[in-house]
Amino acid sequence: MNNSLEQRITEFFDAHPREAFKSRQVAKRLSIRDEEDFQALREVLHSMVETKALSHSRGTGYSRKSPTSGIQGRLSMSKQGYGYVTVASSEFGDVYIGPKSLGTALDGDTVEVALFASHRSKKDSDKKAEGEIVKVLERAHSEFVGTLEQSKNFFFVAVDDRKIPRDIYVPQESLGGAKPGDKVVVAFGSWDNELLNPEGRIVEVIGRSGDSGAEVASVIKAFRLPTSFPTSVESYVNNIPDTISAEEIRQRRDLRSLVCFTIDPEDAKDFDDAISIERVDGDAVRLGVHIADVSAYVKEGSVLDSEAFKRGTSVYLANQVVPMLPEKLSNELCSLKANVDRLAYSCIIEVTAKGKITKYEIVRSVINSKRRFTYEDVEKILDAGKGEHSDDLAKLWSLAQLLKNHRMKSGSIDFDSPEAKFRYDERGKPVEVRIKHRLKSHQLVEECMLMANRTVAAHIGKGRKEADIRPFVYRIHDTPNVEKLRELSVFVEKFGHKLNVSASVSSKDLQKLLNEVKGTPEENVINEVSLRAMAKAIYSERNIGHFGLALDYYTHFTSPIRRYPDLVVHRMLDEYSKGMSHSRREHFLAQLPEICKWSSDRERVAMEAERASVKVMQAEYMKQHLGDEFEGIISGVTNYGMYVEINDLLVEGMIHVRNIGDDYYEHDEKHYSLVGRRTGRTFRLGDSISVKVVNVNVENREIDFACIESDASAPKKRKPKRR
Repeated sequence: MNNSLEQRITEFFDAHPREAFKSRQVAKRLSIRDEEDFQALREVLHSMVETKALSHSRGTGYSRKSPTSGIQGRLSMSKQGYGYVTVASSEFGDVYIGPKSLGTALDGDTVEVALFASHRSKKDSDKKAEGEIVKVLERAHSEFVGTLEQSKNFFFVAVDDRKIPRDIYVPQESLGGAKPGDKVVVAFGSWDNELLNPEGRIVEVIGRSGDSGAEVASVIKAFRLPTSFPTSVESYVNNIPDTISAEEIRQRRDLRSLVCFTIDPEDAKDFDDAISIERVDGDAVRLGVHIADVSAYVKEGSVLDSEAFKRGTSVYLANQVVPMLPEKLSNELCSLKANVDRLAYSCIIEVTAKGKITKYEIVRSVINSKRRFTYEDVEKILDAGKGEHSDDLAKLWSLAQLLKNHRMKSGSIDFDSPEAKFRYDERGKPVEVRIKHRLKSHQLVEECMLMANRTVAAHIGKGRKEADIRPFVYRIHDTPNVEKLRELSVFVEKFGHKLNVSASVSSKDLQKLLNEVKGTPEENVINEVSLRAMAKAIYSERNIGHFGLALDYYTHFTSPIRRYPDLVVHRMLDEYSKGMSHSRREHFLAQLPEICKWSSDRERVAMEAERASVKVMQAEYMKQHLGDEFEGIISGVTNYGMYVEINDLLVEGMIHVRNIGDDYYEHDEKHYSLVGRRTGRTFRLGDSISVKVVNVNVENREIDFACIESDASAPKKRKPKRR
């Protein structure tokens, strides 16, 4: 009977080659109703899976063995438990992997995927392919950070990364001295059975879970940020001379007599940019942007260069910096300290009183900064109209205003996002949160750096034919997703505003909207939703312009101490000035795609690590305010609650929907709101709200609020921002 049943099953799946069925569905289609016959059917189905005549997924059931199994790619997990496998050069694009189809794969692993058979209509032809992971080809990581916990019979590590859905069991003999409640690093080797959790051993005890110091250290470990430099790199750096040779100076533009100075935060140690200004004919000025010439010390192909590339960027955590370069370079030889000769790359631009660039030079130089200013120093001088180098600072501020006005007329979008900074006590605990306000001095430096970056990019790329395109590193920003813009347009209409998306939207359209809402109660909510509609800026060897800045050409030239792409830009500028050979052109054409992608990836990792460290310190700070009441703004709305950002602290916490209490609330995703089914009470993104701090978990970086509104009316609108 089994042979004839197998034949019937084979013919059935031959007739439905693109569909999947559960065993009961197969039985129904084959008119098998008797329970004994159904069990026989299941045995044959299992046997056909073992002989690979069929494939099986717990999610979708049985299907004809997919001819597309064997597809390979990298798994990216979501916090919700599903993932996508990114497959290069595939007609299927990203392949969706359901929670039950992950096997033993973890976030970042290189895996082999079998696609599910499926039936697609024209209506869902753009739907992503789905599949299951059949093999883990390469582990992305074998060590994870988490908290050691103990159940009645065993120990396990609850991994911090929510993209890792499994706990890791730890035998008692593998505890390595760790105790329950410790923040640890756990390593595991092979893991082949998805029905069992992975087993590992403790390789490092970081500290007690919940301690802010241990939690920031765990952020460093979790994001795999290097905390020291290899011995080979340290040896290389130690052999770099501390002085500049006379021969090196002869090969450069000597600008040591030029009055230039640095403007940086009060606690800065690496000064990678200095500025100067001189009056030329009439009202025209000559702006000098002088950048530390890191390329003079970090030679291409050296062990130092490899380490800088590997790191990609410096990471500025809440209470410490993980630098891209060793301290001897970042804080000493490459830092443009006052009254010390330093090697630089200078972009010197002549600008008329109307903001037009008449000529420019980009040269390797040697400079001597005359003064180290803080932003606050410069602000006081600008306000008072007197002080050291006050004339130069006044000229720079006038130029900055002129340049900004030109940018805004071109459609440049200017999002003013405040930042929080912590003050710590002697134990390293945060005792105060300060908001970093955007001063005139900040804007002055920003405009000078923007001018240099755009000038350098245009110098390389502007006015060249396709056949003469020069390889280069550009900073690009794509146009926003059309569907997101349509959603934004519908959203702002609720407030009486309009965004034109009938044709391709321009940055001027968005700028017009943001200018229109300034000073209104809905300003912050529309700014927030607009930001979400925007693409992310990245590095690329292909120039498509920068949408947000409304520029056709843009790069990063101004921070080579802390960004690897800037270092590459300096190297390429030097080669172009001397005449780049064909072989070097081919070299860069081959290398730049990897450099740009890696640099963009490292930038994203740095941003995520920085945010995580800030959340640790925010939670530590709010532990001191349990039970306190604050005024805040609804900064996010989800189906499980709303995020609230406390005014003047930029600390964000959650009000869970289950704790609102006076009604059953439904999530209106399109209008970014929670709406009470009975009362109609609405909590909307951007509304003002009063909250009480009810719980703080430093380990999970979570702060819970309770709504303390006394009446059942809708929350108050946010007050207009003072300007």
